[in-house]
Amino acid sequence: MTLPRVIEALLFSAQKPLSAKAIVDLIKRAGESDGLQSNEAQVAAALEQLKIEYIEQQRAFQLVERAEGWQLTSDPAYANFVQHLFPEPKPARLSAPALETLAIIAYRQPITRADVEAVRGVNIDAVLQTILERGLVKISGRDEKIPGRPLVYETTQFFLDHFGLRNLDELPNVEELRTRHLPTAPRPPAPVASE
Repeated sequence: MTLPRVIEALLFSAQKPLSAKAIVDLIKRAGESDGLQSNEAQVAAALEQLKIEYIEQQRAFQLVERAEGWQLTSDPAYANFVQHLFPEPKPARLSAPALETLAIIAYRQPITRADVEAVRGVNIDAVLQTILERGLVKISGRDEKIPGRPLVYETTQFFLDHFGLRNLDELPNVEELRTRHLPTAPRPPAPVASE
């Protein structure tokens, strides 16, 4: 047994992406009886080797790195055939307002609902509820600096997976959009403490 073949078997059998660390841990647990040893650097090298091997062999599947780790997926060139395995209707696509709201949250997180509304210029209650229900956005806490401590929102791990990103730095033009001045909601004055 070689390290690349063991990794291939693990990725093939896994129901979710596996990180290099998770692969090392799995090999340590099972490898004691087989004498197979590995560390994260060896696993990373084997993953790259497998990725290149699949490309060179023009396999119908590929090895991709997701936010949570590595995963075997079918090659997009075969999507027309693979989609017939799943005849259920596709989930409804996000509307343009939902995508706009999601983009604002992704680039400016953590952000309050009022600040998103200030940028969009419209009420976002229904749109925000939609992207919350789909698991693309979550409530990450409260803004302690603003009176009333409004909820703040940020994207989820599912958001990264859904859009094929490893982290938020892979968003297009991230630095330019994060530094660009956007309107914010007017802030009420802080209450004055009475003596």
